Amino acid sequence: MPEDPQPRPQDPTGGGGRVAVVVPCLDEAAAVGKVVDDLRAALPGAVVYVYDNASTDRTAEVARAHGAVVRHEPRPGKGNVIRRAFADVEADTYVLIDGDDTYDASVAGELVRLLLDEGLDHVVGVREAGTLTAYRRGHAAGNRALNTVVSRVFGTPVTDMLSGYRVMSRRFVKSFPAISRGFEVETELTVHAVNLRVPQREVPVGFRDRAEGSESKLRTYRDGWRILSWILRLARYERPLLVHAVIGALLVLVALALGIPVVAEFAETGLVPRFPTAILATGLVLVAVLVTAVGVILDAVHRASDEASRLAYLQHPGSLQHPAASSCPDVAAGVPR
Repeated sequence: MPEDPQPRPQDPTGGGGRVAVVVPCLDEAAAVGKVVDDLRAALPGAVVYVYDNASTDRTAEVARAHGAVVRHEPRPGKGNVIRRAFADVEADTYVLIDGDDTYDASVAGELVRLLLDEGLDHVVGVREAGTLTAYRRGHAAGNRALNTVVSRVFGTPVTDMLSGYRVMSRRFVKSFPAISRGFEVETELTVHAVNLRVPQREVPVGFRDRAEGSESKLRTYRDGWRILSWILRLARYERPLLVHAVIGALLVLVALALGIPVVAEFAETGLVPRFPTAILATGLVLVAVLVTAVGVILDAVHRASDEASRLAYLQHPGSLQHPAASSCPDVAAGVPR
């Protein structure tokens, strides 16, 4: 099926100030129409892009009937959808929201206004459940646990790492590497914001039950494990010195546990009867030194990578470098004061 032609936003350096909404969807025919309607009401001047991720129902047809621009990403996974959308869509401000109608799309204009007025790069909609059943069993506890892990590892408090409702500046979006393929992409977005130390805010937003006939694609244990694995992977990439130092310290502790009795016995008798244990303890200490040295080298490489990411980020104008929303008709029309 041919894709809808892309509306061409004005050049951001020329004062266009366009807002694009990206809505990833997989079998959301029951909910996507209302999501598109709410977004068009909240942001009349925005272009709503529904990215159909190989749905087997009428998602694309419904979205198009409600006025959205429909795109198709055949590779499965939310990360693949966002990677494609961020590469293809050109705008000054980007809104990302799921197509399942669980988030309050009516506040999108307020979130965009906040980003523009305060010169932010990243606004996260922190979910506030309106009902006891809005979160699936185990999801709230799992989310809190993952938030704690990310906050500790990366040194920045995170309230809702897995939120799918975000507003981002052009420079944030265009500097985002989008490596992950699935639901880990929210974690990657969070870590990207933390690493670049971009100006950002967290804002409470309503979160409700799915529409009748709609089914969550998130699998509690499978996707929870994938997200945790992705956090550990990001920690290894983004905090190599910390990770390698911890591994080195653990190896030294094991070496001490094995070696201290051998040393004590040598001090008393002058003999080393357990040569294999002594050799193992010595080897573990040497490995610990090597692991820590690798961490130091990787940390230097990572600092250079951070500098490159920062330069890529600074190549694009920020929200404060554009005309105010009141002077940009496409933005002002959809952002209430």
